[in-house]
Amino acid sequence: MNGVMLSQGLRSPMRHLAGLRRAKAISTSIVHNETIFVKNNDEFVNKVMNNDKPVIVNFHAEWCEPCKILTPKLKELIEPLNNLDLAVVDVEDNAELVHTFEVKAVPAVIAIRNGLIVDKFIGLVDADMINNLIDRMSGKKKDGA
Repeated sequence: MNGVMLSQGLRSPMRHLAGLRRAKAISTSIVHNETIFVKNNDEFVNKVMNNDKPVIVNFHAEWCEPCKILTPKLKELIEPLNNLDLAVVDVEDNAELVHTFEVKAVPAVIAIRNGLIVDKFIGLVDADMINNLIDRMSGKKKDGA
């Protein structure tokens, strides 16, 4: 897809992806969360951008040693929650999403609520930072608290 500008603002990538395709809501009877392994842009739009729940998106790579620590930890912390989803994006298979979200290093984590980026961090951060992000996104802790 040409025309993706790398100098877009923090929220602009969501507008760009929103224009790709508006998906209908997917109804599901699953109560617990499953980790979404994003395979392409359409799946990202359908399962992340159009998700009623907040989503923590983990950009990772198989060759990335810190990713091998962070990805299982995020799964362990998020999968038991019923009001927050985890999406895993392999940077090797999703170059367009990497460019759209200006991912320069892995692991990179972005938090999306209502189709907007509300927080992000890069690298293997301490457990408190991960837990605080999950608590804020799942509603256990108010933003700014």
